[in-house]
Amino acid sequence: ICTLDERGKVISSPEFSDLLIRWRDSGRSNVTFVIGGADGIAKSLREQADYSLSFGKMVWPHMLARVMLCEQLYRAASIAAKLPYHRA
Repeated sequence: ICTLDERGKVISSPEFSDLLIRWRDSGRSNVTFVIGGADGIAKSLREQADYSLSFGKMVWPHMLARVMLCEQLYRAASIAAKLPYHRA
């Protein structure tokens, strides 16, 4: 479980790609991303999470966070495949 939470760790796109690669290479076959609603994520679920990720100190609407996560997953896959999508 990876929560998307304002208290999570802020990382770069290449670091996110590296994290996903480490998870894949360690045998993890799937990851569940949890985006909180208007009241956030329950403390008990945050405590169960393997990782907590933040898109910055600002709070984002959960529907926008979904789109941002999708884009970052695509970007991470592009970085891992050494495609030119990510230009940092």
